[in-house]
Amino acid sequence: MTGGAAADDVKKGKKLFKSKCGICHSIVKGKRKLGPSLFSVVGKKAGTEPKYRYSSAMKKSNLTWNETALDEYLANPRKKVPGTKMSFPGLKKESKRRDVIAYLKTLK
Repeated sequence: MTGGAAADDVKKGKKLFKSKCGICHSIVKGKRKLGPSLFSVVGKKAGTEPKYRYSSAMKKSNLTWNETALDEYLANPRKKVPGTKMSFPGLKKESKRRDVIAYLKTLK
């Protein structure tokens, strides 16, 4: 994965986020839905969003949400963090994962 996202990638990522992730995740700081808020998630240690009850697996994962960790998690959440509460099966296409990550990087 490379840094720096083209505007089209961010647009595609926003659209994918709304249809695949936004059902369960908010992008507003401190506002959670079924899952935790993903506001400013890039660079954050996994399992640390206040007021959200993470699985013990996520708390113990010792992940920091960088591009690589996000890519692996979005590809197959239960493989990356066995025992995660997230039921999403994953995004199989690397290009779609890159687009979503490009969008997540804008949420600051």
